[in-house]
Amino acid sequence: MEEADLVVIGAGWNGLVMVKTYLDVNPKAKVVALESASSVGGVWSQERMYPGLRSNNLYGALEYSDYPMHEQTFGVKAGDFIPGPSIHMYLRSYAEKFDIHRRIRFGTWVKTVDRNSSDTWLVHYSQSQSRTASDTPRTRDSAVNHSPKQILTKKLVISTGLTSDPFIPHIPGSDTFDAPLFHAKYLLDKFSETSSSPASKNIVIYGSAKSAYDAAYAYASHGISVDWIIRESGHGPVWMAPIHVTPLKKRLDHLVGVRFLTWLSPCVWGANDGFGSLRRYLHNTTIGRWIVDRFWEILAADVIALCGFDKHPETKKLKPWTPAFWIASSLSILNYPGDIYEYVRNGTIKVHVADIDHLSTKKVHLSNGEMLEADALVCSTGWKHRPSIRFRPEGIDRSLGLPYTTAEKMELDPLIQKADKYIMENFPRLQNQPALNRKYISPTSSISSDGCDPYNLDQPFQLYRFMVPPAYINDRSIGYTGMMLSLHTSICAQAQALWLTAYFGGDLPRSAFSVSDRTLSLPNGTSKPTTSAKPASPRPFDQESITWQATLHSRFGHWRYPAGHGKRFPDVAFDAIPYVDMLLRDLGLEWKRKWKQGGWGKWWRELFWPYGPRDYIGLVDEWKVAKAR
Repeated sequence: MEEADLVVIGAGWNGLVMVKTYLDVNPKAKVVALESASSVGGVWSQERMYPGLRSNNLYGALEYSDYPMHEQTFGVKAGDFIPGPSIHMYLRSYAEKFDIHRRIRFGTWVKTVDRNSSDTWLVHYSQSQSRTASDTPRTRDSAVNHSPKQILTKKLVISTGLTSDPFIPHIPGSDTFDAPLFHAKYLLDKFSETSSSPASKNIVIYGSAKSAYDAAYAYASHGISVDWIIRESGHGPVWMAPIHVTPLKKRLDHLVGVRFLTWLSPCVWGANDGFGSLRRYLHNTTIGRWIVDRFWEILAADVIALCGFDKHPETKKLKPWTPAFWIASSLSILNYPGDIYEYVRNGTIKVHVADIDHLSTKKVHLSNGEMLEADALVCSTGWKHRPSIRFRPEGIDRSLGLPYTTAEKMELDPLIQKADKYIMENFPRLQNQPALNRKYISPTSSISSDGCDPYNLDQPFQLYRFMVPPAYINDRSIGYTGMMLSLHTSICAQAQALWLTAYFGGDLPRSAFSVSDRTLSLPNGTSKPTTSAKPASPRPFDQESITWQATLHSRFGHWRYPAGHGKRFPDVAFDAIPYVDMLLRDLGLEWKRKWKQGGWGKWWRELFWPYGPRDYIGLVDEWKVAKAR
């Protein structure tokens, strides 16, 4: 049987840097990456390059710190949104430059992972020599050219992310629709068919996420009429903003990385930035909370005015239903070459706020009685938000920190109650939760086409540092990267990869806890040790403390971002830089990267200049030096 030191599942932003970082520290290790697509990139793989796809980041804000995205090489100019093909080219170049590409096995579907008694993981996967972008979970097992294989690994990292497995709810009449019906993930594969055919006159889009905006713009800009359905029983349209916001016209992707502005967002791990007293003033005093509320009101009002939602009855249908304060990465950016709202105003895109009642032959029937002609139905209906891998033995999912469904309503765990109490006491603003849609109906009333119902997973991810299941903290054999949404994708990916590499090697000291860890009491009223000295050999982590931290951070998302994804998985915006601070402190590295550069004005830069990937240049080498001391 084939064996490996590390198996990484996924070859997107997180998987690639995980492989590279582990090899940087362990150059003789056998590392294998398994990727279901036929190319690197994850959401930026060749198979998902639908027309007009761009990042929400401008040039310079989405790259690895040790591999700049040069303008001449990748066809990106300063001040431009990064085109999807350029990102794919960049990630492929990165994989080839650092000898990662040959370690990736493309076209592999990981079906099951077995936990062995020898503290190893047996990965069962099938591999195909060729595949198409339209492969779905239902076609994986039936493919004739898929050969079953196994690999035994000492360490396992799941880097599949949260947007790999699409979710389409069951829609009555879909079997008689007699027209293309597909998830937005497969827009590249289906776009040519549904846009160039003479029979394609009208496309129906179902959903309110950023991918719905993308699909609507793609078809409308090709002269095809679009009927866009926003679910009346859902959470409403996603927040969209121009790249430059606030009266000062600052870049939105920069604002979330300005340390001073991160203080204006309640964050339970925020004190890791070293400015805990200022954060407490802003969130624990009446004046402080007034300042915080004004900031969010100004930001939201500016976005609404710039988008012009209230200037036309049709664009008003796309106005968000929930205040911006209560969302995280759901705040997206208008990164199109033209004005999508002009297509709404001139009728090319028609918006309908209603539910789909049923389908019939090339028709979509709405709950308000309307009937829409449809040459295709594009579903921007979200993702399953958990790995599609089956772990064995059965029932191990809970101990692996994965979302699951409780058979019956249970009383809150005492640890959860303690976490809720701590959060409300320290962040009183969160006690006034937003009024969500009273008509909301969870898609759990439907069953997805493959029998999996992600919205019925009422227990969220439960991972220490959003990476390690508490039950396996002393095992040092499994971790997750990318199980969070953030506008700082590459920065978080690098920090997580280094943290996990150190953790696997036993090079995180026993008391490698952050400021928030050292200042929070355990459920029994005791406190953890505050020493940070590295022991001579790896010692057991404090299981009780680890579980408490995982619970606290999970529950914080529940209360902080109820209009985003916080109840199901980590969803961060202004919280990302403090999160990276926390990981760097665990590693014993300097987290105030701009201050570290020294020179005149270092504090000004630290507080008011936006953080970006290049602030983290040399992170692995710094850690190697610190480790050798």
